[in-house]
Amino acid sequence: MSITRGVVTVGAGTLTSRLLGFLRDAGVAAVLGAGALSDAYFAALQIPNLFRRLLAEGALNSAFVPMSMRIREENGAVEARRFAERALGAMAASLFGVAVLCMLFAPVIVHVLAPGFSGAGERFPLAVDFVRLSVPYVALSGIVAVASSALNAEGRVAAAALGLVVFNSVLVIVVLTLIASGAHATAGTAAVLSAAMAVAGTAQLVCVGAAWMRLDTRPRRLSLRLTPPVRQFFRQAIPGVVAGGIPQLKLMAGAMVASSSQAAVSWLYYANRLYELPLGVISIAIASVLVPAIAASLRSGDGNQAAGAQSRALEIALALSLPSAVAFAVLSEAIAGGLFQRGAFGPRDTAMVAGALAAISAGLPGHSLEKVLGAVSFAHEDTRTPMYTALCGLATAITGALILFPEYGHVGIAAAIALSGWVGATLLALILWRRGWLRLEVTAWQRLPRIVLATFVMGAVVAAGNRLTVSLFDVSGSSFARITTLVLLVVAGLAVYLLALQAFGVTSMRGLVAAFQERF
Repeated sequence: MSITRGVVTVGAGTLTSRLLGFLRDAGVAAVLGAGALSDAYFAALQIPNLFRRLLAEGALNSAFVPMSMRIREENGAVEARRFAERALGAMAASLFGVAVLCMLFAPVIVHVLAPGFSGAGERFPLAVDFVRLSVPYVALSGIVAVASSALNAEGRVAAAALGLVVFNSVLVIVVLTLIASGAHATAGTAAVLSAAMAVAGTAQLVCVGAAWMRLDTRPRRLSLRLTPPVRQFFRQAIPGVVAGGIPQLKLMAGAMVASSSQAAVSWLYYANRLYELPLGVISIAIASVLVPAIAASLRSGDGNQAAGAQSRALEIALALSLPSAVAFAVLSEAIAGGLFQRGAFGPRDTAMVAGALAAISAGLPGHSLEKVLGAVSFAHEDTRTPMYTALCGLATAITGALILFPEYGHVGIAAAIALSGWVGATLLALILWRRGWLRLEVTAWQRLPRIVLATFVMGAVVAAGNRLTVSLFDVSGSSFARITTLVLLVVAGLAVYLLALQAFGVTSMRGLVAAFQERF
């Protein structure tokens, strides 16, 4: 399977999942709004969301896939299967213990995650209850992660991507059911939404597990033996998983800083959910497709093949992240209003989310490049370097948030997160370049500036269209009108961007269609 085809497959599944996630968040915004109840709900969801980011969305691939491929090559398929069985058993047992500890020490967790909740008020006890209802998902996330990694190692990327769609589909069904039943912003409604995480995780496990069981490499039995390969796997996985989870840790750190301000945690959450749409597509595509492709190119010993794989990865990451960042900056208020402004979510909430979205979008290309560069390091079975550079980015985000929050509020926290992405990417690029691990084709150096130029053309057209729409039509009072206008602007921007890419010789419409039609 080609890199382009794999990215298209995983990207389509991830995009569908993220769009379903937006539908869910729009429903949550309509029911819970932005206030004490939603603050408690979103603070509690940071635990399952962290493990979903760390494990179930592909971060484990960075260690599992290269090692599984090497074991298969050196010792055969049977040993690769036994390695997967032992990794599965160890992961399931350890995360079940983590879930139990989270339930027992939920008050301590909330104190750490949201120190501003500790005073008088309802946010702290509500967050404790919501943590206990949502953390059973943690035990499921590790099993899903190993199953997805095993599928990706076999080149079966579609099933893992479908699992994400199933996960968010279940959550959407729960939200729509609550809305249809006339649910309001109550603790009971938020409790149902919290417990739905575990239900959705179970459905995802059934989907991914069923696909794994159809392969010849399916697990025959669980094993808790910590053999040398399994211990090596965890030694390599922990730094890679930490690096993959840094974006979520940055949001958690931002929420800690913002927790003293009413509704700021919710505004940051909504902005970050929008931000995660392109970043999630890029991250999961890289973890599922590019890590195996780059690892295979390195094992072949062909330097040109390795340079080609890295070049395609960087081009794809920038081609997705640059226009997304510009669109978020230009259309921040239209996006926030069109997706969330209804029910308990008012115009002021729209303005606050739009400000955070515009600020955080500046970091999207940096975070995307960080993912690609991390994949290069992972393919060399070095998971520590991306962790160290990502931790430098995390330190930047925390320091920036503490400095900017008193003056600029939650928007300052979003700006600090944006800056941190560029810090991590720059440090990692310099290290890989000095080691001789980062190689690009000559054609990549020619195409990358053209992608930037195509992005500027798209941004100018979208900005002009947005100003024209605002001056001619008043869509503030109608959700349908806001969404319709937003869709038209996005479609127009996408069309202009694709035409610009073709005009500048980056790609062609025929090539994109062929990528969709290519078979495994």
